[in-house]
Amino acid sequence: MRINTFSAFKSPNYRLYFAGQSVSLIGTWMQKTAVSWVIYSLTHSKFMLGLTMFATMFPSFLFSFAGGVVSDRYNRYKVLLLTQIVSMVQALLLTALIFFRHYTVWEILGLSVLLGIVNAFDVPARQALVIDMVGNKRDLPNALALNSSMVNLSRLIGPGIAGIVIEKFGNDVCFGLNTLSFLAVIISLLFMRLPRYVPNAQTKNAFGQLKEGLQYIRKRPDIEFILGMLALISLFVLPFSTLIPVYAKDIFHGTASTFGIIDSVIGLGAFSGAIFLASLRPGTNLSKILAVNTFIFGFGLLVFSHIPYYSLALVFVAIAAFGMMSQVTISNTLIQTTVDPAMRGRVICVYAMVLFGTQAVGGLLIGFVSQNLGVKNTMLAEGFIALLIGWLHLRFLHRNKIRRTDAVPSLENQPAEAALMA
Repeated sequence: MRINTFSAFKSPNYRLYFAGQSVSLIGTWMQKTAVSWVIYSLTHSKFMLGLTMFATMFPSFLFSFAGGVVSDRYNRYKVLLLTQIVSMVQALLLTALIFFRHYTVWEILGLSVLLGIVNAFDVPARQALVIDMVGNKRDLPNALALNSSMVNLSRLIGPGIAGIVIEKFGNDVCFGLNTLSFLAVIISLLFMRLPRYVPNAQTKNAFGQLKEGLQYIRKRPDIEFILGMLALISLFVLPFSTLIPVYAKDIFHGTASTFGIIDSVIGLGAFSGAIFLASLRPGTNLSKILAVNTFIFGFGLLVFSHIPYYSLALVFVAIAAFGMMSQVTISNTLIQTTVDPAMRGRVICVYAMVLFGTQAVGGLLIGFVSQNLGVKNTMLAEGFIALLIGWLHLRFLHRNKIRRTDAVPSLENQPAEAALMA
């Protein structure tokens, strides 16, 4: 069977979305890099780095259910357009705060909380809207993998640009460029021609819909397992990124550019992983790939944690990022391609809740542990935990003999809706 890594680009709406979102995400990663650098430069506290992640992600966790219900009850296109406009306003406020140079850590964290609330409504709407952007539903798994490649290509480019801009022009310019980047995705949304919105008949109130979504997940042990594994890896391993400013500044004795380079190399590894996933043949056992890549993730972190040579450290953090990519992308793909379309927004909101909530708590946990155990030993422990999670995943697969039910859907001879319900 022919592999088409970019088959989703045949859909004009998806091409527009990909182009606009790519520019916007570069700006987002520039802002994320600048925020972490400013916070660590002001406080020199590893715990505050964890608190920064918590401030952005925990509000997303708290409001994810509301975001999922809004995504299923209202026009997802309009919800997404609104969240992008509000995100641009948040970026503008942050730019003004830094420009006038009368800011505190708590003001930056307050704006991070605002962004986290917006993301709670943005993520379910954006993820669920992808299916409407893709004309041929057979290309949906490819579109989801390309989404991940887009996120990580921006992570490859954004931090490196941020490091240079911070050193040459200052933090305020970096934040200002992120503000401008939102224009790209807003314009791309305005040019889309999506199917006419048909409101779903609402037989339950918002709380009833929430309950219905949770009951649906409980009846789907395959989805419960995916969410459980994602929770473990997000709590104990994915927050490793909060310690990267410490490696850049204190361990490798670098500058903002050093931080940007390390973060960009992480993006390179993750982008390579995303392209690998986008190139998989239909019928590939995704759960097995997820387990193997979890081992790769853990191995990369183990070596990176104590390696004294900067150049070699970049190699192994890229290897770790390659394995890291599967954790979010495969989980998302398995959910998107098997969930009932009427439940998609609510299930995605639970997925986002797990991802954001556990990473928020994990960021605090990693920040606290590293203050007492040391940064290198904390990173080493995260690598060991990833290996353990990979082993648990393989054990589950062996016990349940998962085969075709969790593979990339082979959609060639199925109607579009049947394929999504497979």
